[in-house]
Amino acid sequence: MAFTHPALPRQRGITLIGLLLWAIVIAFLALVATRVFPTVNEYWTVLRAINKIVADNPPTVAEVRKAFEKQKEIEYSISSIGGDDLEVTKENDRLVIRVAYDKEIELVEPVFLLIKYRGEAREAR
Repeated sequence: MAFTHPALPRQRGITLIGLLLWAIVIAFLALVATRVFPTVNEYWTVLRAINKIVADNPPTVAEVRKAFEKQKEIEYSISSIGGDDLEVTKENDRLVIRVAYDKEIELVEPVFLLIKYRGEAREAR
């Protein structure tokens, strides 16, 4: 028969197994974050580049692609797409540049994470 005094609070805490499980979850989330952040940064850089190109309003599709390739040389973080991957259209006499690409990230050897990026830049009126 265990003696417990009603005035003493019951001890609470985390077990060693619970601590290890939380450490595994936190380590996995940190791994995912360190692998995903560079691709998100690349996506933001691509959006900045196409917004800058739209602001310059090049006259032809070839000029748009050439301007993107020039931005790609300046922004070293753009490696997933090139000028040929841009979709360049005119909508209501406004230049629209769209980009869509997939990025596959290896987490642990047989496990990959697929992220689909899409974005566009429109000429302001």
